[in-house]
Amino acid sequence: MSNTIISVVIFVIGLIISTSIIYIVTRLFGDKKGIKTAFVAAIFGAIIYSIVGFILGNGFLAAIAGGIVWLLTLRALYDIGWLRAILSAIFIWIVAIVVGVLLPTTPRLL
Repeated sequence: MSNTIISVVIFVIGLIISTSIIYIVTRLFGDKKGIKTAFVAAIFGAIIYSIVGFILGNGFLAAIAGGIVWLLTLRALYDIGWLRAILSAIFIWIVAIVVGVLLPTTPRLL
């Protein structure tokens, strides 16, 4: 299987998992928006971190810059304040870490 196909499959699986996590966490915080909004948030998150990573690399500064831009995205998509955006992001990141540890990923299976 080519590296391009593997990359696309990994991206799609990651997008599905990210969308699900964002949807569940925002619902737990009382938001009524649907899965489409979570999907858009997941897409924007991937784009934001890709651009910031390309520009700033993978260091602490890149994580902070990407995190702030993603918080702005959450605020806009879900029409929420800073505190709720930060709490949502923290819970999303925690759940994503737990899921990442518990679920095997495609590269480990290859």
